[in-house]
Formats: sequence, C-alpha cells, structure tokens
Amino acid sequence: MHWQPYRYTRLAHDVNGRKVADFPGWLADLGRRAVAEAYGRPADDYEPDTALVNFYDAEARMGMHQDKDERSPAPVVSLSIGDTCLFRFGNTETRGRPYTDVELASGDLFVFGGPSRLAYHGVPKIYPGTGDPATGLAAGRLNLTLRVTGLR
Repeated sequence: MHWQPYRYTRLAHDVNGRKVADFPGWLADLGRRAVAEAYGRPADDYEPDTALVNFYDAEARMGMHQDKDERSPAPVVSLSIGDTCLFRFGNTETRGRPYTDVELASGDLFVFGGPSRLAYHGVPKIYPGTGDPATGLAAGRLNLTLRVTGLR
C-alpha cells in the first residue's frame, strides 16, 4: 500500500521504492462475484489490479467526477464499509442532472461499466452513526474502489 492519489504506479516511490504488494486474491474474487451478479454472466476475465481506498468522516463529501484515468474499460466495483452514504450516480456528459441518488450501506457493492463506466458520480452526504459496529469502525465510511488500470 502507498499513497499516490493522482496516478497509478507499480512501485511505491512515495514510501520505499519497492514493488507494490500484489492485489489480494480474496478482493479480486469479491470483485469478480460482484461483476458476475451485475451482468448476469461469469466474470472470470475481470482482474482488478488496484484498490483506491477513501475514508469519509461525518462531514466529508466527494464532488461529481469521472473515473477515467485507467487504460481499461473494465467495470469499476465499489465496496462500502461503515456509515451509509448518499451516492449520486449521474450521466456521462455533465456533472449536473440527470442523476440518481442511491443510499449505499455497509457491505453494499456498486458496479458500473459498459455505457455507464464514465458516468459522473459523487458522495454528497454521509449519514453518521449508521454503520454496523461489527465492522470495527467507530465512525465514518470506508470505500474500496476496485479497478483494472491496464498497467503491467
């Protein structure tokens, strides 16, 4: 694990220069199961190679944006842990309307690919105190976004 928020790298230049740890098999399996469920067919070819981890406290927000830095058109899989959030899923042309608001609770997986792969999306609200204590989070929300970068 390392911190490179604006680019993907296979070496942890910001920490020790070593190779980044291999993507966990259990997390790749979870991503494949989510994609298979979303598309109604096996997803054996879905090979996520990076997970972007974001923590949201009670006041945190994420503006509307597109996940377009990856070289691969493979679906994005989002895993929510902790407090429920309002997830805003929009269109591919603009940050504004039309969009759909969806509440994502702890344990929810959200998959977007195909024509919606480049949809604008964001998190306008966190609902404090809604997380399951069994997660081990006292407060806040963790989001793991599984992606295929296309890097080797």
